[in-house]
Amino acid sequence: MNTLKRNRLSKTLLGITLSFSLLAAGNMALGTPQAHAASVSASSTANNVIATGKRFMGVRYQFGAPSGSTKSFDCSSFTQYAFKQNGINIPRSSRQQSQVGTYVPRSQLKPGDLVFFYSPIHHVGIYMGNGKILHTFGKGGVTISDLNSSWWSSHYTTARRVIN
Repeated sequence: MNTLKRNRLSKTLLGITLSFSLLAAGNMALGTPQAHAASVSASSTANNVIATGKRFMGVRYQFGAPSGSTKSFDCSSFTQYAFKQNGINIPRSSRQQSQVGTYVPRSQLKPGDLVFFYSPIHHVGIYMGNGKILHTFGKGGVTISDLNSSWWSSHYTTARRVIN
């Protein structure tokens, strides 16, 4: 093959290789980072909701505590407050909260998911990850409990994801 044809073939192959490289990089830039950004954003929001809730550790439990009050909480005013402080509006009662967002199987819980207990539903908490829930009830007020303990595990009903 003469030198002119070899140079032309080399340049053509180089151009094709470069085109495929740019195409692949463009697809990665368009697809993967968006999905990653959405995942990071949801994770960040969940962490912020949990951090907001943890600021109120030990705040007393009061059935029917008013929305927006931080002097006392019941379970659903607590979850409503923690989410609202992070730009997510959810209804007031645990039963109403169990109807928003999307259903999540227990095996697929992520931090920030709402977890519900009893039937009919009358308790809600925030899943923190690693089998822990942040919620309020009884004398301890806002507390962290083990979802896998016999008590909470046996009374678990469902979960909803409200953080997209």
